[in-house]
Amino acid sequence: MFSKVLIANRGEIAVRVIRAARDAGLASVAVCAEPDADALFVKLADEAFALGGQTSAESYLVFDKILDAAAKSGADAIHPGYGFRSEHAAFARPVGEAGLVFIGPRPEASRLMGDKISAIEFARANGVPVAPSVMPTGDLDTFLAEAEAIGFPLLIKAAAGGGGKGMNIVREAADLAEAARLAASEASRYFGDGRIYAERWVERPRHIEVQILGDGRGGAIHLYERECSVQRRFQKIIEEAPAAALPRALRDEICAAAVRLARAAGYANAGTVEFILDADGRFHFLEMNTRLQVEHPVTEMVTGIDLVRAQIEIAAGRDLRLAQDDITLRGHAVECRVCAEDTENGYLPATGTIRLLEHPRGRNIRFENALSRGQKVTTDFDPMLAKLVVHGRDRGEAIDRAIEALGDL
Repeated sequence: MFSKVLIANRGEIAVRVIRAARDAGLASVAVCAEPDADALFVKLADEAFALGGQTSAESYLVFDKILDAAAKSGADAIHPGYGFRSEHAAFARPVGEAGLVFIGPRPEASRLMGDKISAIEFARANGVPVAPSVMPTGDLDTFLAEAEAIGFPLLIKAAAGGGGKGMNIVREAADLAEAARLAASEASRYFGDGRIYAERWVERPRHIEVQILGDGRGGAIHLYERECSVQRRFQKIIEEAPAAALPRALRDEICAAAVRLARAAGYANAGTVEFILDADGRFHFLEMNTRLQVEHPVTEMVTGIDLVRAQIEIAAGRDLRLAQDDITLRGHAVECRVCAEDTENGYLPATGTIRLLEHPRGRNIRFENALSRGQKVTTDFDPMLAKLVVHGRDRGEAIDRAIEALGDL
């Protein structure tokens, strides 16, 4: 086991990793941009290093600054959290080359499954259902013709995308060329990769994802599924575990497909395999997130398993402590993302200063946050500020408790 972990992230996920490191007997190192100098995660860490800069692009996204802080602190492992560079093989590789442990999948797995196109082709090759789709052809006219042949509605997506960026729904042929142009432009702007692909759009889809753990040696298990169907602009808002009214046979089939994919990829660490489920009960592979998910607490609450601790142990080279039969579900959990948004102005990011913070407490409630009074909320970082997670004996009780807790927040 390594002895000191640097968290290459900020906010509530940095707090979450710091606490898991402390539980594992490890020292923690925070890094921060200038606006985060007095943030809670900085105060909780055993050590903190300033990265300088006002924005993510000037701080958390700069490889050299992160690696320099790791060297100065004596950290021997780096946890990327989620977002930022968490799924980038281009970050995981230099971490390893610097003699540090990356608490996440190997660069090869990130490269294979982090790219939407290679992931879809890999899923298809391993017998996992995929939607009718068209991969980049190198020629726009050919791409448009093949996409139109699939039929409408279509979803145009960025190959290196995520977070709803570089995605456009197309309902008729007249709009296809412009939608493809816009998606490619967004993909280049946000991800530095203008490749796009098209797949059949499912109306009113259910978004089902399976949490997996792999040891990198062909061993993999699932921790059942989450449902993330409540979204706005392709951004998840409410997540729950397990999925609502999912037949047992279908659940088993979806979870088995996720494990099969993880084993085939020789996947190590925590990951999530995402699927789209249509009204007829047919599912197809959407993507794989090669990192910890924002919504991981709902899985922790219904399984009793600390996923960040599991990440740390796997990264340290330990075998999976758990067999599939060890994983059982207990009750139901709901997570509500708390964002700084102007609800009367198209949910645009809101700014200001936190003057008062009072949140609900209880054994069935987790308020994942890194907030403090006097903290300034700017547009320099993601508007998600916190996550309110509740557990109930069943879905109805979990929903009632979530509503009550939101009222108390």
